[in-house]
Amino acid sequence: MCGIVGYIGNKQATPIVMDGLKRLEYRGYDSAGIAVHNIGEPIKFLKNAGRVAKLESEVNKSVPLGTVAIGHTRWATHGVPNDINAHPHTDCTGKIFIVHNGIIENYIPIKNELMASGHKFSSDTDTEVLAHLIESLFRGTLEDAIAQALARVRGTYALAVISEGDPQKIVAARNSSPLLIGIGDGETLLASDPSAVIAATKKVIFIEDGEMATLTSEGFRIKDLGGEDLVKRLVEIPWTLEEAEKSGHPHFMHKEIFEGPEVIQNTMRGRVMADQGLVKLGGLEDIAKRLSETNRIILTGMGTAYHAALIGEYLFEELAGVPCEVEYAAEFRYRNPILNDRSHTVLIAVSQSGETADTLAAVREAKRRNVLTMGIVNVVGSSVARETDAGIYNHAGPEIAVASTKAFLSQLIVLNMLAVFMGRMRNLEVSRAKELLNELITIPEKINQILAQEQFFAQLANWLKDAEHIFFLGRKYNFPVALEGALKLKEVSYLHAEGYNAAEMKHGPIALIDSSFPTIAIVPQDSVYEKTISNLEEIKARGGPILAIATEGDEHILKVADTAIFIPKVLEPLSPILTTVPLHLLAYHTAVARGCDVDKPRNLAKSVTVE
Repeated sequence: MCGIVGYIGNKQATPIVMDGLKRLEYRGYDSAGIAVHNIGEPIKFLKNAGRVAKLESEVNKSVPLGTVAIGHTRWATHGVPNDINAHPHTDCTGKIFIVHNGIIENYIPIKNELMASGHKFSSDTDTEVLAHLIESLFRGTLEDAIAQALARVRGTYALAVISEGDPQKIVAARNSSPLLIGIGDGETLLASDPSAVIAATKKVIFIEDGEMATLTSEGFRIKDLGGEDLVKRLVEIPWTLEEAEKSGHPHFMHKEIFEGPEVIQNTMRGRVMADQGLVKLGGLEDIAKRLSETNRIILTGMGTAYHAALIGEYLFEELAGVPCEVEYAAEFRYRNPILNDRSHTVLIAVSQSGETADTLAAVREAKRRNVLTMGIVNVVGSSVARETDAGIYNHAGPEIAVASTKAFLSQLIVLNMLAVFMGRMRNLEVSRAKELLNELITIPEKINQILAQEQFFAQLANWLKDAEHIFFLGRKYNFPVALEGALKLKEVSYLHAEGYNAAEMKHGPIALIDSSFPTIAIVPQDSVYEKTISNLEEIKARGGPILAIATEGDEHILKVADTAIFIPKVLEPLSPILTTVPLHLLAYHTAVARGCDVDKPRNLAKSVTVE
């Protein structure tokens, strides 16, 4: 969740690290800090609670000079957001500085031991314990002290350390929290996310769990914690700096919603052969035979990715004819899942970042039990991408806004393609596959038709912004869309919203309905249209206002709903792709109308890399 940036090279480090922190602010933003070392001088540091802009203001008053620096944006775990708990943290001598993502689970006994030996602590964080522990073990070589310290701790970490006593280097290590090295010309960078280094280089090396890296201006070396040298593969970031900018949009979320049509085209490019009713997925070639023999699919994810997985369950069962279930990744490894027929089971992990801690843990549990694993991820080289047996990249480009929008659409496209891919290996008729894939090709233009109604969404947002509670209802393929719509509204506007299967209303929730309680109903003309209309009649009879997401040409809907957003007609399995777009755009405009910080909602971070 937090963000790390480091720089060592032939330039002044402060502006480079500050630029990286701004690009990582979406990962964590309740406090920020920087430590800079000019050789021959004491390490200078600044940190404070608040956004990176506040830190930048302080830095600009007196720019710390030095060609080595580490910086951090924090999302609080241990200790409230304040100046003292902000990173970097230092030891008793003030000569060792550390920034850290993750959680040190056994920090309390280590802290007690260090305090008993005379160490003085100033913060409430688990991270400060690492600084003092490294100090206690330091004998002139920073790598040795860090390796010994990490041998004593339990938990997750990505960390970067600098020291006056062993200068001209940054030492970094990782366990279950992302970290990468950027390779520049006469400079080396460190970051928890590619977006922090893209301004300097597209060439990166991913640090794996149990590895330690030493960065210098000449380059880097990586060893395991036992001291063995490792050879790593260079990866090129597949997007540009411009793609990580707002490009004239008021917010990243707005930009990313409007990128939806292009993202869908990129996700499908070179993969869909509609005239043959075929899908080509190069990342699955080595496991195609095992997929053809699969008789059980487990989809797993968290948050928005979980909602995509729920839609995937309908797709795999209807189009591929394979029994499918969806698991919260956070629960999968703790509930002792039954995995008897391992040779015919596949676990598919859905994660935009590929670094979601719970999802990665589910993958590792499945692999431990010899189950085939696949990843649907957006970030090339991410942990899920590296650790699964095979996978599919979204090709959605960088998603900066905390609330996921375009990545969700790309996940739905991938799940549709994968369902057709597996279906054609079974009993999915060629004519049905052609019909679906030809319709899939039309989706970008249909989304553009929805986005063209943006002014209407802004008007509706002015109606919704004062509501205290809102229901989102849908059935079958669009039940997960109701969950997604409610989540987006909660995330960015802070309104209380709940998503339900429309049929569930009369089993309890309808007790809440009155004239002040709006319902947003997803009711395209599909196989459950009449059933959903009946559910809405029950709400109307109790005076509840209704906004419908409905199919163009539906002449009946306004007899039930107070108003409607109309979407183009589409085949039922593809309907969630279209019905999602109005809900994302409505959440965005409601948040703007309420004056919320759309791209950086309170208490949230882009990727959840701790349990």
